[in-house]
Amino acid sequence: MDLFITIAIILIKVIGLTFLVVLPLVPISVYFERRFSAIIQDRVGPNRVGIPLTLFGAKKDLSFFGLIQPMADGLKLFLKEDFTPVHVRKSFYWLAPALTVIPALVTVCVVPFGSPITIGGREIDLVIADLDVGPLFIFAISSLTVYGITLAGWSSNSKFPFIGGVRSTAQMISYEICLGLSIIPVLLWYGELNLSNIVEAQSANGWLLLPLWGESAPWNNGGDYSAWIFWIPAFIAFLIFTISIFAETNRMPFDLPECETELVGGYHTEYSSMKFAMFFMGEYAAMVIGSALIVTMFLGGWSLPFNWDSILQDTEGNWLWFSGLVHLGVFMTKLVAFILFFILVRWTVPRFRYDQLMRLGWVIFFEAALINVFLAALIIAAPELKAVATITGAVVLVVVSAALIWVLKVSDKKEAPNSGLLG
Repeated sequence: MDLFITIAIILIKVIGLTFLVVLPLVPISVYFERRFSAIIQDRVGPNRVGIPLTLFGAKKDLSFFGLIQPMADGLKLFLKEDFTPVHVRKSFYWLAPALTVIPALVTVCVVPFGSPITIGGREIDLVIADLDVGPLFIFAISSLTVYGITLAGWSSNSKFPFIGGVRSTAQMISYEICLGLSIIPVLLWYGELNLSNIVEAQSANGWLLLPLWGESAPWNNGGDYSAWIFWIPAFIAFLIFTISIFAETNRMPFDLPECETELVGGYHTEYSSMKFAMFFMGEYAAMVIGSALIVTMFLGGWSLPFNWDSILQDTEGNWLWFSGLVHLGVFMTKLVAFILFFILVRWTVPRFRYDQLMRLGWVIFFEAALINVFLAALIIAAPELKAVATITGAVVLVVVSAALIWVLKVSDKKEAPNSGLLG
């Protein structure tokens, strides 16, 4: 009986968190993007699609502010003709969309959506798989997405889709390294790879980017300012990680694999109907998961700020039975806010040139993330080191960083203004 209940709980979490929480965010994100871009461009945006009550004799339709527009888009894509060109490699052509959307959904399983909830005396974690290697699992699975994009470009047997697929491969290699290096300071600080434990530590001791309560507050631990000093490498890691997530998800200003001004539509030029919709879903699902990872590691995940989580605990420090639902709402609020930030950046920052994209990944972010790892390690180890060792380490770090910057500046070739690579 216990085995049956355990399997049932796992199935409910898979269906609930994946298909009732994350997947609905995809059409909602599309709606937000259209409304947000309309506000930026001083136009109306989707505001008409609703319930056509006039067909049943009413005086006017019920528009719901255009909220049913994503449903109309999905229905349109589902009913469109599924056209397959005769010149494509069909098996890979059909496989590519699935390889794009499935990895984005699989990574959901290690993201903690809230604190445990208690039902019938049984404690249920609001995470599908509470792995001890959460970030590594996300990187390993999400990196498979590039296979779908590359296969789509190659199997289309067309010039522009192939260029888009090659661009995506180069872009992934460039920014996967930056992503991995940028979170090392976070893992060093918490000594954990379990995302649930990282969130619980931030709930008790201050968010990584907001160390204002618990042990992170200097006034609570006898003047230990290490948490505040560590804010510097933490913020650098946040910047590198966030910008790299933009490149990983092919979002503006790093959407070179699909930029319509150069490649018609990029790797999915030859796709239509639900195959195209799956690429669309994969991109937005990756944006949702990327935002969830940023919120989890840097902004406290599901936790409330300023130690307000203590309100949701009993006298023994255990979570109340409904605290998980409150934390789920908090997590979703942070997630939606960061998705809106993604959308804001897309409609305000112009697209990079391809050579600028590669230079940012290999020449700037790679070196900056590597220096940041040593800076974070020095700050963490400083309380255990003697003053002479700490000062010596700081001087060596400054000298090496200055030498690296000088070498990069000298080796950087001066190009004419119009000599950038476009493809």
